[in-house]
Amino acid sequence: MDKMLITQGEQAIGDRPDQVISTLLGSCVSCCLWDPVAGVGGMNHMLLATSAADHGPGNLAGINAMELLINAILKQGGQRHRLQAKAFGGAKMVSGLSDIGRANSDFTLQFLAREGIVCVGHSFGGTSARSLKFWPATGRALQRISSEIPDEVMQIAAKPPESNDLELF
Repeated sequence: MDKMLITQGEQAIGDRPDQVISTLLGSCVSCCLWDPVAGVGGMNHMLLATSAADHGPGNLAGINAMELLINAILKQGGQRHRLQAKAFGGAKMVSGLSDIGRANSDFTLQFLAREGIVCVGHSFGGTSARSLKFWPATGRALQRISSEIPDEVMQIAAKPPESNDLELF
């Protein structure tokens, strides 16, 4: 079996039945795209930061990540009008902070709808990490949601402690 592991900002594509792409997600989102006729697909791993431009909110990083994945699939023989999607992630990993997981999930679904790519399934939200495996030639996806809250997940106090210390997490 040909295994590929991707992390934040990466993507991978494949067209062989023995290829599997895997990643670990928290608030990030992975979009799995494939062309079932050509038997080619891929997965990305996105942590998106929305920015406000003069003309309204935008997400060039997310658009770029999606277009790079789509173009890589097209170069391998996929057809844009046949692409199907499955999307995962978007958990709220740190209580008390903004819900970047929700923003990542919303962006992904909005992008797919705007581009006319059918999303045949998605699993977003919650407070637990996900382990994801994707077989790009067939569109098969396997998700495992952690039953425990990882050690890295912490509660953020509504009022920060009174000190000048800087804590990075």
